[in-house]
Amino acid sequence: MFLHGAGGGGWEWNRWCGIWRARGVAVHAPDLRHAPAGAEATEWEDYRRQVTGWLRALPRPRVLVGASLGGLLALQAAEGADALVVVNPLPPAPWHRQLPAREWPERVRWRSDARLASTRRSMPEADAASALYALRRWRDESGAVLRAAQAGIAVDAPRCPALFIASREDEDVPADAVRGLAGRTGGAFVEVAGGHLAPLLGRDAQRVARLAVEWLNTPVGAV
Repeated sequence: MFLHGAGGGGWEWNRWCGIWRARGVAVHAPDLRHAPAGAEATEWEDYRRQVTGWLRALPRPRVLVGASLGGLLALQAAEGADALVVVNPLPPAPWHRQLPAREWPERVRWRSDARLASTRRSMPEADAASALYALRRWRDESGAVLRAAQAGIAVDAPRCPALFIASREDEDVPADAVRGLAGRTGGAFVEVAGGHLAPLLGRDAQRVARLAVEWLNTPVGAV
């Protein structure tokens, strides 16, 4: 199961899904759902409950994959997984202190205020078609959820095999924070080129997807 980042959707994993399906893996990439009252009313617990419910509904072995906000949700739900892959995850406490300082409004208007120029700046490693595709699919996000992540979410170290992937030029989640998290929890760590969105939406996304599924199928990462 693939968990997307803030302001995105399951579509962020399209390239990964194609690679993993070709290797015989059944994939699910759901959209996290806002609370019925909207993004402003959505809390961290709303997303956590969704992830836990989706994961329990899957047959074993279960592989949980998350990026950015979805990476932190995956880390929190790792107890129910048989293997874990996180890509530029928002780091849990105490590594959250390495995140750049940000203030989030009640509704983060990534959909409402989306522009092609700002989308291109956020994903410089992507081609023009990918940027346009993303522009049409961004969504507004809950500020409360992002503030909770910024304040630090406590998680237990995953007991299953875990792969941590960090982008070298990521300005949102420092690669050093992901490296430290991997080292403390005993997970495998891989650093790749590019910025925050590059491993999913950049020109090199398929290579990173193959790297991850090949790790999963090694004796150490196999489930």
